[in-house]
Amino acid sequence: MTAKAVVVGAGGGIGAAVAGELAARDYAVHTVSRSRTPIADCGGRHWCSDYSESSIAAVVEAIAGSPGSLERLVIANGILHGEGFRPERALEQIDAAVAQQIFQINTVLPMQWLAAFSSALKQAERPRVAVLSARVGSIEDNRLGGWYSYRASKAALNMMLKSASVEFARRNKRAQLIAFHPGTVDTALSEPFQRGVAEGKLFPPSFVAQRLVGLLDEVPTTGDLLYLDWDGKPIPY
Repeated sequence: MTAKAVVVGAGGGIGAAVAGELAARDYAVHTVSRSRTPIADCGGRHWCSDYSESSIAAVVEAIAGSPGSLERLVIANGILHGEGFRPERALEQIDAAVAQQIFQINTVLPMQWLAAFSSALKQAERPRVAVLSARVGSIEDNRLGGWYSYRASKAALNMMLKSASVEFARRNKRAQLIAFHPGTVDTALSEPFQRGVAEGKLFPPSFVAQRLVGLLDEVPTTGDLLYLDWDGKPIPY
């Protein structure tokens, strides 16, 4: 049976590289990227979506109708900065509207996609799911402070994934979920913050994609969420 893979957030540097790596390993790869169009078949198993609930459902239904079992799901959506805002350096910089936007994209949206694909994952042979988290979402590892909304959104994402892993342990005991920290990757998300990155620690998307897809192939089924960095090392919650 054909093994399917889905990459949500394939319009970004990491998502696009992961899709290419999965295709190189002979998966039938379906990709989803954000657009103003509610839903459109953008050709070659590529879907454009406005990420509304109805659009998510329609994309998932279309992919479910294609041959194969969903064995790999990578959700690579994320936001760190945008027009008129950057990560907060002090309490006084917290803006409720900005925080809500960051939580919607970094926390709620990935879980909406995971929930939408849950039926297909339940039926899969040995499904592996990776959602892009971040080391700065670790409460124990936070020694610098700042970046309130981004840190909190990733910590909340980790908690939701933890709960999802408990549920998947009942739904499909062969499933494994990973909260993945890619390191600092040379993409638009990290571009304003690359000056302080140590030499050799600014990774090209292709490197991170190889690491992530390799982890998906290698990790055992633990029945619990794995919070791992690009090198496969665990991160404390």
